[in-house]
Amino acid sequence: MSVAHDPHYGPWTKEEVLALGEDRGQRRELMGEALLLSPAPGTKHQRASSRLASLLDAAIQAEGAPAEVLEAVNLVLPDGLFIPDIVVVEAAAAAEDPVTFDAEAVLLVVEIVSPSSSGRRTDRLLKPPYYAEAGIEHLWRLELEPVPALIVMELVDGRYVERTVAEAGHTTLIEKPFPVEVDPGALVTQGRR
Repeated sequence: MSVAHDPHYGPWTKEEVLALGEDRGQRRELMGEALLLSPAPGTKHQRASSRLASLLDAAIQAEGAPAEVLEAVNLVLPDGLFIPDIVVVEAAAAAEDPVTFDAEAVLLVVEIVSPSSSGRRTDRLLKPPYYAEAGIEHLWRLELEPVPALIVMELVDGRYVERTVAEAGHTTLIEKPFPVEVDPGALVTQGRR
């Protein structure tokens, strides 16, 4: 179902983007004052997101950590509004049932790289500096092509430093923000894990 909107001219604000309402057919994000639109993710992307969210949830439960795993939520940054594929937030922030989360409540952001060239550029190059500026300590990037790989990064002196690269076919223990074992290949394989 398409929805008609009044024409918009000039820069966008977070409030204007949120006022557009929910649209399951596309993601609307704000980078600075520019509105970014992207289509809903494909099956492989959704499968990987669901499975990784489940692994993270199990790890949080095993640790007894006061956190919650959420998929595709509005994340307010100092200069943007993003919808990461997965976030791990403090349980107290999630208990309020907000429409948006502030970066201060976020323990981990996961971006699953979109197959389009613009999506790859956005997930790899454009979003990380925004997350770093917001002080989000842990950023994971799941690459689906050419073979699945999970790049685990940690914030050091205002920039992300690569700590681990987990490759398909190998189970890798990632220690922070809580221990979780991941085989990126198992995240995308159709059928049983």
